[in-house]
Amino acid sequence: MMDQTSSLPANAANTADAKQAETENLDLFTRTQQTIHTALQYLGCDEGMYELLKAPLRVLTVRIPVKMDDGSVKVFTGYRAQHNDAVGPTKGGVRFHPDVTEEEVKALSMWMSIKCGLTNLPYGGGKGGIQCDPRSMSFRELERLSRGYVRAISQLVGPTKDIPAPDVFTNSQVMAWMMDEYSRIREFDSPGFITGKPLVLGGSQGRESSTALGVTIVLKEAAKLAGLPVEGSRVIIQGFGNAGSFLAKFLHDAGARIVGIADAVGALYNEDGLDIDHLLDRRDSFGTVTNLFPNRLTNAELLTMPCDILVPAAIENQITEANAGLIQARIVVEAANGPTTAKATDILTERGIMLVPDVLASAGGVVVSYFEWVQNNQGYYWSEEEVNRKLTELLTASFHQVYQTAQAKRVNMRLSAYIVGLRRMTEAVRWRGWV
Repeated sequence: MMDQTSSLPANAANTADAKQAETENLDLFTRTQQTIHTALQYLGCDEGMYELLKAPLRVLTVRIPVKMDDGSVKVFTGYRAQHNDAVGPTKGGVRFHPDVTEEEVKALSMWMSIKCGLTNLPYGGGKGGIQCDPRSMSFRELERLSRGYVRAISQLVGPTKDIPAPDVFTNSQVMAWMMDEYSRIREFDSPGFITGKPLVLGGSQGRESSTALGVTIVLKEAAKLAGLPVEGSRVIIQGFGNAGSFLAKFLHDAGARIVGIADAVGALYNEDGLDIDHLLDRRDSFGTVTNLFPNRLTNAELLTMPCDILVPAAIENQITEANAGLIQARIVVEAANGPTTAKATDILTERGIMLVPDVLASAGGVVVSYFEWVQNNQGYYWSEEEVNRKLTELLTASFHQVYQTAQAKRVNMRLSAYIVGLRRMTEAVRWRGWV
């Protein structure tokens, strides 16, 4: 069992237990702050460093007027957060979702800093979002919204400032509109302004499936350490959107038995394995397929079904103190943002279940976004084989660094990931003389 307080400095050990007791019900932003605080104490940083890194350096709120197809004008609220640019320009996705909030965008920008530090990328973390429901908007309304967002944030972003990318309910088409609008404003072609673009506009091979491939890479490394062959292993994937569907395909092709999948409607489970190719063929553009089946489980029921590897790839707070003791997997790999609470993390770790945290497991997307940015800057483009080889090498090294740090400091994998992910940024901050 790894004790999260066993090797804490004295000033941290006194408060860690109390903080953990409060964390279960805290919002994503506050939970992120608490983990950053503890990680910085392990790194020997003072309170000045925490005061700098506990929130983004910049948060911009914008109002975007959009002329709708019926002739009315609707005003949308958007955000762009830049956590810290001591290492280099900030980097992070833009999500279109009705539940986007400033606090969420701030927390996710901080997570992006951790991801970039873990994978040794020359970036700080950024994140953006717009409160909207793209499922109820027309193609042209989405284009006007995308272009309006770029106009609103254009002074704060750019290839050497802050590089956006796709996120929830955004895709290569949205990135293409945004790049075109930015290029019009700047009056020169700017493919390096944004990543996740179509190939014909400077996108990278392998970008669309990069997040799922990254999850697959670290999952395989975790399975090796656990002595669990991926071929023949029973896998449950909660979530069947972009990441979840690609992941199901990758693992199915690797010989794993996908015994459970879930989407927003419900979940399917079959101990003998599901027909993944059939499900992929039947799912709609939002990743929904379980509505076609009458005998469904709930998402909560699926999480506690028997399996060897569980991959939460949907939304936050799915594994909590209430159900962590019921998880039957040997390995949990977080492909979603924040699916496991702090108390649940401790419970899983105490039970000997290996938890691969989200900031590590889902880092494949930002890594290949970095590759795209590099290719745009060079004007030279790589094959998909080269992209995937570089991604595998980088994420494999990052996984083992996090695992070794967890063992050396006797902490769980999540805290270890934050320790590794923040180290480079704290060094850059000190060298610049900010703290």
